[in-house]
Amino acid sequence: MIQPLLIEIGVEELPAVPLLKELKNIEKKWLTVLEENALVAEFEFYYTPRRLVLWHPEFKMRQDDSEEEFFGAPIAIAYKDGVPTKAAEGFARKCGVELSEVSKAEKGGKEVLYYKKSVEGQESAALLPAMIEKWIKSLSFGKSMRWGSNSESFIRPVRWVHVTLAEKLVEMSLFGVPSTQTTRLHRMASFEPQDVADNKSYFEQLKAGAVTLFQDERQQSILDIFKKLESENGVEIEIDEELLAEVVAITEHPTPLLGSFDEAFLRLPPEVIITSMKEHQRYFPVFKDGKLINKFVVVSNALTDDFSKVIEGNERVLRPRLADGLFFYDNDLKNGLSTDGLEKVVFMNGLGTLAEKIEREHDIADYLFELYGAAVSEENGRHYEQNQELLQRAVALAKADLMSEMVYEFTELQGLMGYYYAKALGEEPEVALAIKEQYLPEGEDSPVPSTKLSAIVALSIKLDTLLGLFSINQIPTGSRDPFALRRAVNGMIRISKEHDLEFDITKTLRELGAKYGEIDFEKLEAFFLERLNQYYRAQGINLSIVNAVLSTGERELRRIDAKVNAVATIAESSDFATVFSTFKRVANITKDVDLSDLDAINTDLFEEKAEVALFNAYTAVSEKVYGSYTEQLDALFSLKPQLDDFFEKVMVNADDEAIKQNRKALVGTIYKAIFDIADIKEISV
Repeated sequence: MIQPLLIEIGVEELPAVPLLKELKNIEKKWLTVLEENALVAEFEFYYTPRRLVLWHPEFKMRQDDSEEEFFGAPIAIAYKDGVPTKAAEGFARKCGVELSEVSKAEKGGKEVLYYKKSVEGQESAALLPAMIEKWIKSLSFGKSMRWGSNSESFIRPVRWVHVTLAEKLVEMSLFGVPSTQTTRLHRMASFEPQDVADNKSYFEQLKAGAVTLFQDERQQSILDIFKKLESENGVEIEIDEELLAEVVAITEHPTPLLGSFDEAFLRLPPEVIITSMKEHQRYFPVFKDGKLINKFVVVSNALTDDFSKVIEGNERVLRPRLADGLFFYDNDLKNGLSTDGLEKVVFMNGLGTLAEKIEREHDIADYLFELYGAAVSEENGRHYEQNQELLQRAVALAKADLMSEMVYEFTELQGLMGYYYAKALGEEPEVALAIKEQYLPEGEDSPVPSTKLSAIVALSIKLDTLLGLFSINQIPTGSRDPFALRRAVNGMIRISKEHDLEFDITKTLRELGAKYGEIDFEKLEAFFLERLNQYYRAQGINLSIVNAVLSTGERELRRIDAKVNAVATIAESSDFATVFSTFKRVANITKDVDLSDLDAINTDLFEEKAEVALFNAYTAVSEKVYGSYTEQLDALFSLKPQLDDFFEKVMVNADDEAIKQNRKALVGTIYKAIFDIADIKEISV
């Protein structure tokens, strides 16, 4: 028989962040419990700050009857001379039957003891208390608490338990709280428990009592009022998805309200105002014509016809927050940008202080500027020496804001505050921008630094961190990467590509790493190449193509990228498989040939027309200048007809050793031209 099941666990207000972190697991964990008890059924999960709800429109009243099979020891062991052994007697005890009821069955090619029994399904009402308790206690919210005389803990005290199956109360207790057929409304609607007659009444009572149970409905309600506020006031509300999820999680009756603050606070950098509003108050910032204005949106959970007091209260709370921010900002400007004090701040045990890290970054920046200085000057039009000074200034001040009061309060604004302070204190625009962009890119979707000067600063910081941590053996293992070294390498790859900067992995890491402690450069390069593989995997490129390029020994990032994309483009062509088979044969014939020391081709030793045709075709291809690796590969692969004819009509392993070696040299020369781009035998098609 199928009947509805309603489970509501009432709690004191749940903190949003732990709830949202566990959210993806809550339904999975209930499904696991259902599977363990053979009671799987479709369900929906709802949450508000005061309740966790599972709703099964249809649920089995009892488990299905089933059969359970038991397999025991082989008959040869279970019986000796027809007499039951302890193995046979133990099997019967395990099955809970007399030995006479045990039969035989075939398993794994042997005759073994066997027993099958029918298992009567249990009543769901009897199983549910343990199931619910297991589910609740499996939820992982991080910190938990004890209350009253409870020895067990949960994220917040449980205040009521409402479980009904077929509209009837399921008797149970959770954390010492007995189940009752009651629920609670919005706190401002009523503090008293509300009797619930049936499931229909439950949903209706919550709605009438100002509880929007369905989280998706709460979110849509918020967004609808956002649109209304935007239309009525001619503004744009910035919707932060994480903040929106938090607000949905902490409200049962959400009402977005438009508040304001003193325009004088707009003297603060916008990010300071936005961060203060979001982190401390969960307010949404408001813009007009793309600029932050002195308005904010708070999502109230109050139940009232007059929200003026709510708005006033939130405005009053925000004012001292922004006043603190303005105080920090003015103090920091008064003190100026300075790294004094960083010599007392340890960067990492074994790597010295932040002041010492800056010195290492200076050295790396000098090294990189020798490579990229001309490109920087071409980009911004400044003299080489000017850019060198700007770079050193940017590196020197990049971490200065770590000593500021503002960054002490809002650590996530490091770099950004340095940018604003540098601008306000008259530093060159390129210096301020480089300070702002020093940590870019911060993820897959994050932009890279916008200028080559900024790119050098970002590379210097990432390289020092990478080399330094490898020198003290702080190497990422498995999913563990506490210092974000994988992200740092991903950033270097993207910066090199998007700014077209030469970056030889082996040369750069070894030359710069010579100034650090002992580094396992093979392990470091392998780590870098693994990130390179992941970079191309994310782009949907066949990793065997990447391996084919790397197998040639190529380690310069720009050339690797050009070669990988060239091979990937050609590999997508419809006839690549047939072309590939010919050139795989070329690779196999030359596998024992040293491509770095090929004999010169002697045309006087040619005996077949196919040899001459192949040589002439290759000569014509090799004498051309190509604009890309794709063009070059296309030209080399166009030798397929001549190669096929050669393989059909020419015996490479001729009896005459000189002719044999000459033919291998011809085929080897062609393969070497391809090998300079990719070792195609490594490609899987």
